[in-house]
Amino acid sequence: MTKGWFALFTIPLLVIFVTVVIIPFLMGIYYSFFDWDGIRANPMEFIGLENYLQLFSDSRFIESALVTIKFTVIAVITVNILGVTFALLVTSALRTVNAARAMLFMPNLIGGLILGYIWQFIFTDAFKIIGEATGFESVFFNWLLDSDYSLYALVFVFTWQMAGYMMIIYIAGIQGISNDVIEASKIDGASYWQRLRKIILPLLMPSFTICLFLTLSFAFKIYDVNLSLTGGGPVNSTELFALHIYNEIFGYGNYGFGQAKAVIFFVLVAAVTLTQVYITKKREVEM
Repeated sequence: MTKGWFALFTIPLLVIFVTVVIIPFLMGIYYSFFDWDGIRANPMEFIGLENYLQLFSDSRFIESALVTIKFTVIAVITVNILGVTFALLVTSALRTVNAARAMLFMPNLIGGLILGYIWQFIFTDAFKIIGEATGFESVFFNWLLDSDYSLYALVFVFTWQMAGYMMIIYIAGIQGISNDVIEASKIDGASYWQRLRKIILPLLMPSFTICLFLTLSFAFKIYDVNLSLTGGGPVNSTELFALHIYNEIFGYGNYGFGQAKAVIFFVLVAAVTLTQVYITKKREVEM
C-alpha cells in the first residue's frame, strides 16, 4: 500500500521532470552540433564541434562571461552578508520581529520582470528627483545609462530581492543552535562579538552551504531582472549569460551556436556550484 502511494505521487513528478528538463536538455546538446537557425523549414547542417570551437573567438561571449562572473561574485557576497545581518537582527529581542521578517522577505515575492521595471523607474526618475533635491547628483543619477554603474544597479536590485529569502534560511540555522551553548558562553564571559565569531557563525556552516549554493545558482542564471532592468545595456555592459544566450538564439537566429553556449553555461554553473558545496561541506565536518 505504501509503495502504491509512493508511486502515485512520485511518478507524475518524474514524468514532468523528464519532459520539461531532461528531454529539452538532451535536445539542446544534440542541436549544438548543427548549424541551424531554429526554423524547421530550413535545413540543419551537421558541423560537429565547430560551434564549441567558435566560442573562443566570440568576443561578446567572452565579455558576457566576464561580466557574469563579476556580477556573481559581488552579488553572492552582498546577498549573504545582508542575509546573515537580517537574520541576526530579527532573531534578537526586537518588539517588531514578525513585521521586520515580513518586510524583509516581501521583495522576494515580487516577480523578477515587475521588480526590474519598478527599479527602472526608481533609477530613472526617482534618483533624478532625489539628486536635484539634495544636491548629491554625483550619487543620485540614472545608473542605468552609465556603463560603469549599470552592473552595480543590477547587483543592488538582485541583492534587494534575494537577501530576505536567504535570511529565512539563516534564521532556521540560528534557531537550530542550542541555547545551552549560548548560555554557557555567556557564563564564561564571552562578549556578543566573541559568541558571533566563535560559536554562531561556525555553527551556521550548513546554512552557508545552502545559501551560497542558491545565490551562486540564481546569480549565474539571472534573466528576468536583467531583461527588464537594463536589457543588457548600455552597450552590452550588463548582458549576462542567460540573456546573451537568449539573444544569440532568438535575436540573431543562431540556434546551434546558442545551444553550444548554453551547454558550456551549464557545465560552468555545475562546476562552480558543486565545488562550492564540496568545500563548504568539508567545513561543516570540521566544525
